[in-house]
Amino acid sequence: MYRDNTLIPTEAVRLAALGALVEGDCRYGALSSDVRYFVTHISGPSLDLLGTSLELLQLEGLLETVDVETDEHEGKDQLLRITVAGRAIFEELMLSNVRAPMNEVSNLVIALKIRFLHLLSQNARAEQAETLIEMCETERARLTELRKRHGDGHLGDWLVMELRRLDDRITWFQQL
Repeated sequence: MYRDNTLIPTEAVRLAALGALVEGDCRYGALSSDVRYFVTHISGPSLDLLGTSLELLQLEGLLETVDVETDEHEGKDQLLRITVAGRAIFEELMLSNVRAPMNEVSNLVIALKIRFLHLLSQNARAEQAETLIEMCETERARLTELRKRHGDGHLGDWLVMELRRLDDRITWFQQL
């Protein structure tokens, strides 16, 4: 994490993998596909973001492989399961701050927090909603200041649109 308790890009990918495993055990290929699909559809393809290896999470003791019985013709199969240590890291990542200004990593972290918000306690969900509201308010203040100085023409119109989008986000996060 950065000093301000915000996630670095690889931690966002860790959050995607660990959150998916908190939701339920799954095969390696399914987890890998889910993480890649989600990350690339939120932030676009990026080698920086997709460099995290699931094997590293296993070496760190955050997930484990478990044998499960399948039907009598197939025998056994292996699934990935999150460990107690993995759940603790998941919670830590979920409770992190979100960095403003908004960029592809911030958008990814926000999307992951929203995707896995239901896995947190009610108090933690409320805390995360507050964190997201504060981040949007910081972003709104930054863009408002920019609009005061350079708010003419097309840039001003674009800034108004961005400010409306932030106000919509704040309202939505308040309803969480």
